[in-house]
Amino acid sequence: METRKLTKAEIIESIQQKLELNRPDIHKVIDEFFEEVKRGLEADRVIELRGFGTFEVRTRKGREKARNPKTGDLVAVDTHGVAIFRPGKELKDSVWNLREEK
Repeated sequence: METRKLTKAEIIESIQQKLELNRPDIHKVIDEFFEEVKRGLEADRVIELRGFGTFEVRTRKGREKARNPKTGDLVAVDTHGVAIFRPGKELKDSVWNLREEK
């Protein structure tokens, strides 16, 4: 299966072409947006972007017995936070039929 990435540089280029803003300003806005999302998650806040989706931190319980997938060794894993993303209805609807079943 071929993976097609969209990089931050490509997003900046696309925004620059559409809005005719200068590249450094767009870069600053995008970087600050990501920092604001990170700060919100670090403060245990739910980040809700209507029409797109929701970012939040969920707690994953620790375990005494887990396996290191690389070595196969048994290791203990502490309770820790995991960032998750739940797509919003509009995003779900827009990507629903993108992939053909194989």
